[in-house]
Amino acid sequence: MASHSAIEWTESTWNPVTGCTKISAGCKNCYAERMAKRLRAMGQRNYRNGFRVTLHEHALELPLRWKKPQVIFVNSMSDLFHRSVPTGYVHRVFDVMRQADWHQFQILTKRSERLLQIDPQLEWASNIWMGVSVENAVCCDRIDHLRETHAPVKFLSLEPLLGPIPDLDLRGIDWVIVGGESGPRSRPMDPAWVVDICDQCVRAGVPFFFKQWGGVNKKRAGRLLEGRIWDEMPEMTTLERQVV
Repeated sequence: MASHSAIEWTESTWNPVTGCTKISAGCKNCYAERMAKRLRAMGQRNYRNGFRVTLHEHALELPLRWKKPQVIFVNSMSDLFHRSVPTGYVHRVFDVMRQADWHQFQILTKRSERLLQIDPQLEWASNIWMGVSVENAVCCDRIDHLRETHAPVKFLSLEPLLGPIPDLDLRGIDWVIVGGESGPRSRPMDPAWVVDICDQCVRAGVPFFFKQWGGVNKKRAGRLLEGRIWDEMPEMTTLERQVV
């Protein structure tokens, strides 16, 4: 069976790679690092190396065994475009995603430069979505890199949102997710930053998904933004346009 996910914008997770290293401010309180340490202490085989980048070849073909179509977040516990992941292994992950075309795959990276570098070698398919994580305006170059790739669907994960992004360039972007940081030592998110990004998405006609306010108790903080739940996705926009 797939690993069911509590992440609001996906259904399941698939981790053919685990482990990562910090590269920017958004990594400071990494939830995956905390979880990896806990799983290692519990004796989980895939986390015997803790949070050191580790390839899991035994997990490569798992999506081919999951017959029920689902939305799958790829490498929720790592970054597929980390320099320690060989390009050949990235190709093998893409091969599985193309074969398992009854699933929808979502990939996120902070390493947009490497993504762009190897993009010409990648065989994209309509069921493979590519996103970049952007925590503040300093990291917006990642959006430019994503825009230059051949990914059929391009999305942004502005989480943890650590500052305002007043001039978000949404050209060629199909979806935007926003979320606050959660867990111990979580940094606060100003509601004004979220409202401004939401307004920018509405003006640009880009689906907007508000994941969470975050904080120490993210469930209590909830997902309401100005009195409503924002859970738009690209398919929703497509269907609405067809109806119109």
